[in-house]
Amino acid sequence: MKEPTDSCDDQYLTFTLEKGLYALSINHVREVLEYVTITRMPKTPDYICGVINLRGHAVPVVDLKVKLGLGQTEKTINTCIIITEVNFEGDQTVFGILSDSVREVYEMDTGQIEPPPKMGTAIRKDFIVGMGRSDEVFIIILDINKVFSSQELAIVLDAVENEQTAIAL
Repeated sequence: MKEPTDSCDDQYLTFTLEKGLYALSINHVREVLEYVTITRMPKTPDYICGVINLRGHAVPVVDLKVKLGLGQTEKTINTCIIITEVNFEGDQTVFGILSDSVREVYEMDTGQIEPPPKMGTAIRKDFIVGMGRSDEVFIIILDINKVFSSQELAIVLDAVENEQTAIAL
């Protein structure tokens, strides 16, 4: 691994889903939490687990494995919630994603990142920024802004707003 630099542009939080190794740019990661109780919300898509209380704010949590068609995340001692920020209608929107485990912050410069494969991955190609490598293991780098469409983010945010209104009543 390279020596730390001042730039966050080449740093990625690596995590596991099923047996695969994935990464998000740390520019989109706020923090990593141990698994906490998630309050289920009615009438939401399967990939929306519910909301958590994060320092007094309701934060939606999605099961990234369900969204990517990889099954459902089993809750274990290693299960984590990655708090991320995505761009939605010009604003930064915060939500959590479940992961089987979180590994490390890994540095890769652009020369180490290959384009997404044309085939051979279970995930839509437009969700993938590129492929990195750690020793002999490939790391699928996700574009979290493309994994969720504007319509899907609107559904998540509406569900959270409705949940907060119900709690206030």
